[in-house]
Amino acid sequence: MRDRLVLIVALAAAVAVAAPSPPAATQSATPAASPAACLTLQTFPVQAGDHPHDVAPAADGRVWYTAQAAGALGLLDPASGAIERVPLGAGSAPHGVIVGPDGTAWVTDGGLNAIVRVDGATHAVKTYPLPPDAASANLNTAVFDRNGVLWFTGQSGIVGRLDPATGAVRTWPAPRGAGPYGIAVTPDGAIYFASLAGSYLGRIEPAGDDIRIEATDPPTAGAGPRRVWSDAKGLLWISEWNAGQLARYDPATGRWQEWRLPGADPHAYAVYVDDQGAVWLSDFGGNALLRFDPAAASFASLPLPDANAAVRQLNGRPGEVWGAESGADKLVRVRTAC
Repeated sequence: MRDRLVLIVALAAAVAVAAPSPPAATQSATPAASPAACLTLQTFPVQAGDHPHDVAPAADGRVWYTAQAAGALGLLDPASGAIERVPLGAGSAPHGVIVGPDGTAWVTDGGLNAIVRVDGATHAVKTYPLPPDAASANLNTAVFDRNGVLWFTGQSGIVGRLDPATGAVRTWPAPRGAGPYGIAVTPDGAIYFASLAGSYLGRIEPAGDDIRIEATDPPTAGAGPRRVWSDAKGLLWISEWNAGQLARYDPATGRWQEWRLPGADPHAYAVYVDDQGAVWLSDFGGNALLRFDPAAASFASLPLPDANAAVRQLNGRPGEVWGAESGADKLVRVRTAC
């Protein structure tokens, strides 16, 4: 096993910044103090050429990641740096991975045009192909609802549902065609997805065997919502790729707020809310991770140690934020507690 290379960067060196002046529909941010100096950032190399896309912390302390360019699912042990790999089949190109209620990994695989389940103990792989009318869906991300049903997006213009109890898979066309990307469930069970090309936030409302989808536009036209995450209060946080902004949507009031990311040319990709309520983003323009304090409406920037790191997704567990550096073949961890 090759030696693990771990880079530790004190968060004290991160720069706390106020958001630049936003467009008319955007709320300005205010300055804030630097985050606690004890927080650290570490990177963990994966196999060269994996192009890791998404991550999902497992219950046993390890971390799943999709090796998109290698057609495999990886399982990293942060304590040793050891990685177990699970091939997903010929033509596989996994995008998203989440851990389901059963503790196993569930993958949205664009190459196979299927949902894939991987058992963490046995590495057994079960594939759920999409129906013929959803060919080339360009599968993106998935989430489980409170009833144990898996909902997913396809960037070619579909949303779908898989019932693990029966294996039944169904898809529906999304409003405005191509674009469905990130997806999230709120604490009260509501299902939302972000449409990048369609530039809206969609709510999926199950209606018997069918669904209804309500599309809501952010204040900034053409903002390009990419990913979405719900906080503990049910507020939705959205990364706006085209606009380089962080948005918040309150389903109870229908109110939007937006904050422009720091830097000359920000592009907000991933978004995640940690156990303390802080909002994390990856910024391709600044090659950095950003921590947003909702109370102070301010950003702290954590420069990534690898050039063109391209962190495409963030996830975590109490005390840790995890991401995938697709451009550097590494995973990245930020410890958020001493």
